Amino acid sequence: MFESVLVANRGEIASRVIHTVRAMGLKAIAVYSEADADLPFVAEADEAVLIGPPPPAKSYLDIDRVLEAARRTNAQAVHPGYGFLSENAEFAERVTAQGLVWIGPPPLAIARMGDKINARNLMIEAGVPVSPGVWEPVPDAATAVAEAERIGYPVMVKAAGGGGGIGMGAARDEAELVKVYQTARTRAERFFSNPDILLERYIERARHVEVQILGLADGTVLALGERDCSVQRRHQKIVEETPSPGVSPELRARMLAAAVRAGEAVGYRGAGTVEFLVDPAAQEFVFLEMNTRLQVEHPITELVTGIDLVEQQLLIAAGEPPSFTSTEPHGHAIEFRVYAEDPQRFLPSPGEIKIWEEPVGEGVRIDAGYAEGNTVTPFYDPLLAKLCVHGTDRPAALRRAGQAVAAFQIEGLKTNLPFFTELLGDAEFVAGTYDTGLVDRMRRR
Repeated sequence: MFESVLVANRGEIASRVIHTVRAMGLKAIAVYSEADADLPFVAEADEAVLIGPPPPAKSYLDIDRVLEAARRTNAQAVHPGYGFLSENAEFAERVTAQGLVWIGPPPLAIARMGDKINARNLMIEAGVPVSPGVWEPVPDAATAVAEAERIGYPVMVKAAGGGGGIGMGAARDEAELVKVYQTARTRAERFFSNPDILLERYIERARHVEVQILGLADGTVLALGERDCSVQRRHQKIVEETPSPGVSPELRARMLAAAVRAGEAVGYRGAGTVEFLVDPAAQEFVFLEMNTRLQVEHPITELVTGIDLVEQQLLIAAGEPPSFTSTEPHGHAIEFRVYAEDPQRFLPSPGEIKIWEEPVGEGVRIDAGYAEGNTVTPFYDPLLAKLCVHGTDRPAALRRAGQAVAAFQIEGLKTNLPFFTELLGDAEFVAGTYDTGLVDRMRRR
């Protein structure tokens, strides 16, 4: 086992990784930008290195600066967290070329899954269900219209190299398709430097359900259950729960088996997620994408399984066996992503945190990136914390969630906590019959 880990990230995920690194008796090294100097993760690390000014391109996304910090601190391994450089195959390759241990999947797996068209075609070969769509990038709007006629409306337009809901949109007719295609291509070029566009049939009133996988050091791929991520705004997740209330035992078994096949197809190692769209009425599913990293919502899998996923990432990277003997889940868990944003329009709301009082109690877990007195800047994603609850069953988890949301006090800026109160009173959500259109419907009521 290596003795030190540099965490190439910030905020709550940096704190989360640092916690496990130190619990395992290893040295935790943080990197931070000038804007983040006072955040908790910097003080929680055994050593911290300033790597640049606030803009991500000049700090957290600057591979040279991150690797120089690793060299200066004699780090032996690098954990990328999620976002930033976590799914950058070049970064993974350069980490290993510098003689460091990369805590993540092989660079080739990252590259193969990073291109959604390539990933889709590979899943077809692996026997994983996919939605009708294209095999090659769609070069222009006219071709998109022709392909849509073959595929059938509605269609989903996606940036082939994208993520986080950026460069994604649904179209129900030709006129809407042309508009959505042009927007997606522009955003794909701007955010990912890759204008390639993927087109596939869109499933109306679908659920977004993902499976947590672990590729062990010996090559075995395990599935650790599914998470329902259907509560979304602008195609971005804000609430997740496990198990999914919309998945039957039979469907769950098929999804978990498909996720294992997906992992095996790319020789996966470490923690990853295979994402699916589920048609609740037909109880069928299709492959959406594979995230070759730890997910924001990993804590709820940890709550129901008792498995520390970051610990497993470290053990796998060191070539060691897992530390658990059972993957059997127990109870129900829900995660609420607490953002500094307007709870009605979901627009970022930076500012100083005047009051920060976390809920406490059995079955409540907070993964926070900020504390009272910190300032949320406009440079990064405004995720403040993840409020997670666990109960013996879904009703128990919902009751605990209501109490925890009400007890979480953050003042000085706007947060989406009021939205969670609204959500917990919504009949669709409480009944577990919701889909990815829930938030839009709530805002139209």
